[in-house]
Parts: sequence; structure tokens; C-alpha cells
Amino acid sequence: MSQSSHTPLRIGLTGGIGSGKTTVARIFAVLGIPVYYADLEAKRIMNEDEELRRQIIEHFGKSAYREGRLDNKYLAEIVFKNREKLDLLNSLVHPATIRDGEQWMKQQKTTYAIKEAALIFESGSQQNLDYVIGVSAPEPLRIHRTMQRDNIDREAVMARMQKQIQEVIKMRLCDFLIYNDEQQLVIPQVIALHEKLVKMAG
Repeated sequence: MSQSSHTPLRIGLTGGIGSGKTTVARIFAVLGIPVYYADLEAKRIMNEDEELRRQIIEHFGKSAYREGRLDNKYLAEIVFKNREKLDLLNSLVHPATIRDGEQWMKQQKTTYAIKEAALIFESGSQQNLDYVIGVSAPEPLRIHRTMQRDNIDREAVMARMQKQIQEVIKMRLCDFLIYNDEQQLVIPQVIALHEKLVKMAG
């Protein structure tokens, strides 16, 4: 294979709410690995993609955008209380984000690149990835972290958790696991996995 046609190994990074997957992603970034933060990019795409904007306004009303920018709070209010509306929003946003992520992957020149996303399996984007890393943490710890991070109560965290595949199942679907349970150090786990992935890509 010639160097010009080099494509990096496509690695997914996922975990339940409050698992600390973004923290893990940042460690990979420090090691020089490019990371695509799917949730952040989805918000950008919802603002920039004209067709997607049109569909969101059509289904969720003009109030979905305020002064030309996506009104996250307005949208969250609707979708977190209504499963069908959440599924509808995801069905509009996921395909656009997956396409964008694939384009981004093709532009990377490293041995491997990471797509960090909460809903890798839920959105079906694992089909475009070579391997998936799961970040695992016990549920009580995940609830505690999310309550502190988002300044919300336990019920709100539980409601969000119910929108994701059960942690146990999600972790079984992953090829590699990193334990972020405050019992084991995360950085050595990431470095060991980094070395393994570099070898695999080589």
C-alpha cells in the first residue's frame, strides 16, 4: 500500500453518560491522535447545514433557532421528555454527522484517528469504524459525575441514561475497555492501548 493512499485505523470511543469518555479522548489527543468530537460537531452541523436546518424547523418549529443559531435548550426540553421526538431528531442529525465524520477521517494522516461519540451503537456508526473503545464506570459514579457536571438532579440523569443502550450491553459490544472507576489509573491504560493500536495499524 502506497503512503499516499494511507487511511488511518478508524477508532470509535464511547461510553455511557458520565463515564468520562471526553477525558479519555483528551488523553489520546495529548498523545498526538486526532479526535472527532461527534456531539460538538453535531451542534455545528445543525447550525451550518442548510438542509438539516430546514428539516429541524419543519419538525420542531421556528423556535428551534433563535437569531439564526440553534436553541439547544428549547430542543432539549422537547426531546428529553418525548422519546419519539428524540428518535426523530436523531434520525435527522445522525446521518449528517456520520457523513461529516467519515470525511474528517479520510483527511487524517496519523496511524489511527478517533471518533468520540455517546451513541456509536445507537446511531449505527460502528459500521464505519474498525474498532470501538468503551470507557466503563460504575453507574453510581456516573450518576454522581453527571449531576455535578451538568448541575441537574438524579431524576434528570436517570432519564438521560434510559435513552442510551444499557452500559453492560454497550461495553460488551466494544473491542477494548478503559476503566474510569477511580480505582485504576486511566493514563497508563490509554498509553498501553495507544501502543497496541499503533502496532495494529502498522
